[in-house]
Amino acid sequence: MKLKLEGIIPAVVTPMKSDFSVDFIQLKDYINWIKSFDGLGGVAVNMDTGEGMHLSKVEKIKILELWVEIISGKFPVLCGLTTRYTKEAVEEAKLIQKIGADAIVVFPIPAYAGQPLQPEIPYRYHKAISEAVDIPLVLFQLQQALSGILYDEETLIKLAKIKNVVAIKEASSDALKFVQTLNILKNIDKKISILTGNDDFILESFILGADGALIGFGTLAVAEQIEMFKAVKQKNFDRAFEIYSKIKPLEEIIFSAPVRDYRARTKEALRMIGVLKTNFVRPPLIPISSKDREKLRKALKNLGYKKLK
Repeated sequence: MKLKLEGIIPAVVTPMKSDFSVDFIQLKDYINWIKSFDGLGGVAVNMDTGEGMHLSKVEKIKILELWVEIISGKFPVLCGLTTRYTKEAVEEAKLIQKIGADAIVVFPIPAYAGQPLQPEIPYRYHKAISEAVDIPLVLFQLQQALSGILYDEETLIKLAKIKNVVAIKEASSDALKFVQTLNILKNIDKKISILTGNDDFILESFILGADGALIGFGTLAVAEQIEMFKAVKQKNFDRAFEIYSKIKPLEEIIFSAPVRDYRARTKEALRMIGVLKTNFVRPPLIPISSKDREKLRKALKNLGYKKLK
């Protein structure tokens, strides 16, 4: 498990047609656009940003195949594992490995719902996946507003010690929980990469010690975020904050309440700058409001985009 995960890792969208089917022609163009950026730490497909929960197994496999084919080793391709129960997860994890993904991001599942969550439930789930494949696994701590789970210390340590686990996407949207998680994992006898999934405090996460960011916002202001991460690594905090102050207004609109609408807002922003031709999200998700659309347009103009569609 030598995969080193760090830097900006965009969780990418899934372009769709007006009938809400996956637009694979548009997807090819989008993949090539992402591939054009130098300095990315990877890319994460079939995640929440990519509506992974709303895709069929066949669609998820075809999407991953296309990403692996076009990225062709330029940087790691991570794949979200959005299943419901252990047997389904094991079968899909094997397919993800066979296709050629570099790592699997293991999503929380409905069985975790309710408190307290006995550590054995997520442990047995992750352990079964780990024993079925021999590629790296990324844990996923996700805010409950997006149907996620926050792990207690005992559970977190048990999961981190599973042999394939190399990183965690920490997306609690809670700065205190982020720091607690970071401290727990920094003090175990194993290197676990900390990837912030907190789009609302990206730079702060880096300064606190995150190794990188696995975020939906990573597919917007991509070059700026790559430069911001480099500035932090070089301890050029003035430059990092200068960049952050420019991109923060766009991030705040994308992830404003209700947070579930961030997928539609992200697609609309990508459409406005000409990366996507459409902004469709799969029902029951809904399009953004005209008010949000105007806010996005203003933020993109302030970021330097002059010709918006």
